[in-house]
Amino acid sequence: MKKNRGRNRFLAVCLAPASILFFLFMIVPTFNVFRMSLFEKGAYTPDETFVGLRNFQMLLTDTKLIRSMQNMILLVVVVTIITFAFALIFAAILTREKIKGQNFFRIVFYIPNILSVVVVSGIFSAIYKPENGMLNSIVGLFRKMQDPILWKGEQLVMVSLIIAMVWQAIGYYMVMYMASMSSVPASLYESAGLDGAGRLTQFFQVTLPLIWTNIRTTLTFFIISTINMAFLFVKAMTSGGPNGASEVALSYMYSQKDAGLYGYSMAIGVVIFLFSFALSALVNKVTEREVLEF
Repeated sequence: MKKNRGRNRFLAVCLAPASILFFLFMIVPTFNVFRMSLFEKGAYTPDETFVGLRNFQMLLTDTKLIRSMQNMILLVVVVTIITFAFALIFAAILTREKIKGQNFFRIVFYIPNILSVVVVSGIFSAIYKPENGMLNSIVGLFRKMQDPILWKGEQLVMVSLIIAMVWQAIGYYMVMYMASMSSVPASLYESAGLDGAGRLTQFFQVTLPLIWTNIRTTLTFFIISTINMAFLFVKAMTSGGPNGASEVALSYMYSQKDAGLYGYSMAIGVVIFLFSFALSALVNKVTEREVLEF
């Protein structure tokens, strides 16, 4: 009994600092966001006015918010699908095929994840530059351009953001899947090969089911983190422009805060929080499978 009490006290002392910090900097601010969404506060005064659900009623008729939510959902869906598809393909190739310099390719693919969002945004902003950017220079080799292509114009800005976000994230998840695939016994592939299964069939029937738990975990994590990453890329590359074409929910929330509408921006934050929570629950439910062991 004394040993158990001493052990429990030791664990409590070890966990207390982290628990206190988590409560002060995560739980309390989260509850404060919900509270502030029911108030309105001026830009230069501490006075608060209770307005109830009026901020949420304004959300329903705010066309700019609706457009920013659509942009955010588009980025989450498209970036997730492309990133995970290429990460799995590259991981399978580098794990199962005998390619010279595998470690070199691992490092090359992983480097973008080490770079900060600001650096990646600067690189792609230079690539997308209309006058002398790399993309327009390459296009100019194959056809004559009277006017430069505006890669960050209204029509192409979302595509440009997707390319930058995929390039930055793909290496990290590729390395994670390579670690999972390396743990799959070679005997399973040999047995599948003897049964007449080709490489593609083995990938879908052997590899994916056995690493599904890892895919499921990383998928949930990536979808939620993409909401934040989309804001960072938009802030660094486009600032929501041109004409709000690349505005996402988080960047729009900050713009409302900067305009002095603190309560309204908190209401937007509540909507994003609930959307993220619901999306996580949905992904966990949809991707639920029976755990396979080997």
